[in-house]
Amino acid sequence: MSKRDYYEILGVDRSADEAALKTAYRKLAMKFHPDRNPDDAEAEAKFKEANEAYDILKDSEKRRQYDQFGHAAFDGTGGYNQGQGFGGQGFGGFSDVFEDIFGEFMGGRRGGGGGGGRDRAQAGADLRMDLEISLEEAFSGTSTDLNVPSMTSCEPCSGTGAKDGAQPSTCGTCHGRGRVRAQQGLFAVERACPTCQGMGQIIKDPCDACHGQGRVRKNRSLNVDIPAGVDDGTRLRLSGNGEAGMRGGRAGDLYLFIHITPHPIFEREGAHVQCRVPISMTTAALGGQIEVPTLGGKRARITIPEGTQHGRQFRLRGKGMPTLRGRQHGDMYVRVAVETPVNLNSQQIDLLKQFEEAGDSADTSPESSGFFSRVKDFWEDLTD
Repeated sequence: MSKRDYYEILGVDRSADEAALKTAYRKLAMKFHPDRNPDDAEAEAKFKEANEAYDILKDSEKRRQYDQFGHAAFDGTGGYNQGQGFGGQGFGGFSDVFEDIFGEFMGGRRGGGGGGGRDRAQAGADLRMDLEISLEEAFSGTSTDLNVPSMTSCEPCSGTGAKDGAQPSTCGTCHGRGRVRAQQGLFAVERACPTCQGMGQIIKDPCDACHGQGRVRKNRSLNVDIPAGVDDGTRLRLSGNGEAGMRGGRAGDLYLFIHITPHPIFEREGAHVQCRVPISMTTAALGGQIEVPTLGGKRARITIPEGTQHGRQFRLRGKGMPTLRGRQHGDMYVRVAVETPVNLNSQQIDLLKQFEEAGDSADTSPESSGFFSRVKDFWEDLTD
C-alpha cells in the first residue's frame, strides 16, 4: 500500500515554513491523540502518520531528501514503519511539542510563563494520617482536630518563591522547557535541566523565608468531621489538605485512615452489632426479662422465654450501626450465655441434688439425655 504524501498529511503546501509545519502538526496531534480517542484504532493510525510526517519535514536535511526522492529516500532504513511507536527515533517531532499540547494529560499543571510558555509549578505530595476513634464515635459521627505537619505555602512570597513579589525569569539553559537534550552517539538523551532543576524558571532574588521553594514546613490545625457509619479501614480524602506545591503549585490531598478501637461489650460485623449477655441458670430455666445497652446510649428490654438454651440469639431490629452517609441501620444481635453456678454453699448444693432427684432428666434435660442415649447405642453396636 502506497504511503500518503507528507505535505498532504499535514495539510500544508510544499513551501510551508517551520512555524506553519508545527502549527499544522499541533492541530492534528491534538485531534487524534490516543488519550482523547481511547480504543480508536483509526485515530491512533492518523496520529502516528502525522507524527511521522512532521518528524521528516521539520528536519531540513530530511526534508531536502524527501523533496528530491520522496518516500524512496528512506526505504530500507528501518525508520518509520518498523515498530518504533509514535513516530520512531525516540518520538521525534512528538517530543518537541508534547509539553505544549498535552499538558492537561500530564496533570494540567502547566500554564503561562516566560521562555517556553510554561509555568513549572509542581504539585504538592499527598499525605496519609491514621485516626483512632471509638465504636460510639463511629456510630454517631464525630468532629476532631488534627495536627498536620506538612509543607505549606510561604506567606511572605505568597508561594512564588521570589522576594518582594518579584517574578521568576526564564531559565537561559533550557529556555523554559525544564529539560535539556544531549546527543550520545546515535541517541538523543533528555534529562532535567541542571540549572533550574526542571522548573524552567530561575529565581534571581529568592524569598528569605522559603529560600525560593515557595513553601515552608509547619504544623497546621485541621478540624475534620467524621461521618457516622465509618468502619475500620475507611479512607477519607480531604482534597487540597496535603502538602503545598512548589512555587504556587496545586496542593496535594490528605488521606485519613480510620481505625476503630475494640469495644468491651459490642463487636461489629459490618452494619450489624453482636453483644454477648450472660444470664443466670434460673433465668434461662424459668424465663424473665433482661435489659441490655445499645450503641445509641439507650436500653433495650428482652424477654427471655423459659427453657432458653445457651447461645440463643435475639434480634433487635435497627439497633445496629448506621450505613455510611445513609439512613438505614443494621441490627443488634444479643447472644445469651447461660452461666453455670459456681461457689455454691451447702444449702444450694442440697437444693440442686433435690432438683436432680425430683424429676426425669429426659424431661428436664432432653438434649443431654438424648446424646448419652445415642452414645450408649454406639458402644453397644461396637461390642456386638
